[in-house]
Amino acid sequence: MPKSETGAFQLIPHHCGISVPDLEASIAWYRDMLGFSVEKRLTLDVVPARIAFLKHGDFFIELFQIEDAAPLPEERRHPDRDICTHGTKHIAFAVEDVPKFVDALKKRGVDMAMDVNIMENKAMAFIRDNAGNLIEIVEAGSP
Repeated sequence: MPKSETGAFQLIPHHCGISVPDLEASIAWYRDMLGFSVEKRLTLDVVPARIAFLKHGDFFIELFQIEDAAPLPEERRHPDRDICTHGTKHIAFAVEDVPKFVDALKKRGVDMAMDVNIMENKAMAFIRDNAGNLIEIVEAGSP
């Protein structure tokens, strides 16, 4: 395994897994709204689940649809309420110009969870995918 200069193992972001109620609708949403393309499809019979790996640059999103899965709870659809529940909160993507990117998404009909907000001179916003999952849009270079 590659190591950094500090001797710690290097971690390279690879993918985020997202459970969705309609695999085909979510594939279309991530393609049309964020520019992802389908890299691979498979079925995992042991679960059972239908799975699609989407790719944008070097990053993947693993979408999986499981019959009779519980829907996303309402509080998980709101950034200020979701953080009150333990667990993974959202995926974040960095862009050069948050207001311009969010404006383009709004024109495509994206569901806004939190409009553009400026914090410490850095812009950020939250959108929801077609299943209600939160996605943060942050200014490139900001933590």
